[in-house]
Amino acid sequence: MSIYREYDIRGIYEQELNEQSVVRIGYVLASKIEGEYVAVGYDARSHSPILFEYLVHGLNAGGKKVLDMGLVPTPVNYFANYQEWDAITPSASVMITGSHNPSEYNGFKITVDKAPFFSEDIYALGRECETMAFPAKVAREVTKINAVERYIDFLVEEFQHLKGMDTRIVYDCGNGVAGIVTEDIFHNLQLNAKGLYVDPDGTFPNHHPDPSDEHNLEDIKKLLEAEGDIAFAYDGDADRIAVLTHKNNIKGDMMALLYTMNMDKPTVVGEVKCSQVMYDELAKRGCKAIMYKTGHSNIKVKMKEVKADLACEVSGHIFFKNRYFGYDDAIYATLRMLELIYEGIDLDAELAKLPQVFSTEEIKVETTEREKFKIIDKIKELLQTPPAGFPLIKDIIEVDGVRINFENGWGLVRASNTTPVLVTRFESSSLENAKLYERKINDLILQAKELL
Repeated sequence: MSIYREYDIRGIYEQELNEQSVVRIGYVLASKIEGEYVAVGYDARSHSPILFEYLVHGLNAGGKKVLDMGLVPTPVNYFANYQEWDAITPSASVMITGSHNPSEYNGFKITVDKAPFFSEDIYALGRECETMAFPAKVAREVTKINAVERYIDFLVEEFQHLKGMDTRIVYDCGNGVAGIVTEDIFHNLQLNAKGLYVDPDGTFPNHHPDPSDEHNLEDIKKLLEAEGDIAFAYDGDADRIAVLTHKNNIKGDMMALLYTMNMDKPTVVGEVKCSQVMYDELAKRGCKAIMYKTGHSNIKVKMKEVKADLACEVSGHIFFKNRYFGYDDAIYATLRMLELIYEGIDLDAELAKLPQVFSTEEIKVETTEREKFKIIDKIKELLQTPPAGFPLIKDIIEVDGVRINFENGWGLVRASNTTPVLVTRFESSSLENAKLYERKINDLILQAKELL
């Protein structure tokens, strides 16, 4: 059951994701889908095509026909749900991807009726898979579709006004799947772009495809310094983005502030890890800002509920409903960032106007799957009567873990939904206070662990 996660299914190839498990996943998933067709694509990992065949076996045995996208970025997989393919609109899609995990991992991101299939739906699917008999093979029903070409044509048409833009663009695909669309999009828009590691290679020979880790940005930073005006980096399946200028590594929450500059008082959903600066600045601009749970599936569901125009996660998941479909797409986010530059917006100058705060990166505290949520519950109890010397609390937000607002900043502790860790983050108008919040909340975590 460990492969069934909050947002997706993920595990190690052969050990956890093998013919026995994946065929069952496809078969049970078929019973959750009302329509006849499921669009399936996969990332660059060497075992992704093998898992594709196992999944096809299960889906076909469950009475579904498969639209085969082949090698695609995750956003192209999502995009396929909004298109007709010879008068066929898929009722669901599955993206076979390990995202930014090490190369031995793989998994499935599932969309049903244009909505994420996640949380209890995934856990229930897992429980059914554990108890069912292995389905017999039936006739293979697979139809190839060219989703990549359709996606490229769509974005090139949407961003024709950027054609011939002279900004020097450099980008790093990390040997993930971003390169199979960025090359053609940039070429067709006649952009001055130079890419690193654009060829898909599931062994990731140059660096790990996770742009939220500074170590993985070393090569693109060098290229930016030598030859670029702006840089982009993508994760393994191209649903997360890093944006770098000569002065800034722009996190997802600050990207949201930039993106809203050419939008008319949008509604924006952010996660609990987003800077208070983002929420405060959006409010000043007359925008509606909503804080919600971390996780791309949670965010997409909340966006639909509140009819949001934009959403973001600090890690670089950016979701546009404004002029788009409402899912996280790093390639689309790239073009919207270039559009800001085209319109004359100086990204660094705009960021320099914002209040200066001191923010930590995500800090992970090792624990166990069994204890992580119990620790959060115990912290909530302890905060009812805070220990002596604890900073004055303004209020506490419990939408996802515990975000404690202090006089001069905030601290967060939440349980990761995908790994056995607690995730913490701290922010203040002074470095001294940020460190104080970090120390005091870490003390609280230790106290909570001791009381379990």
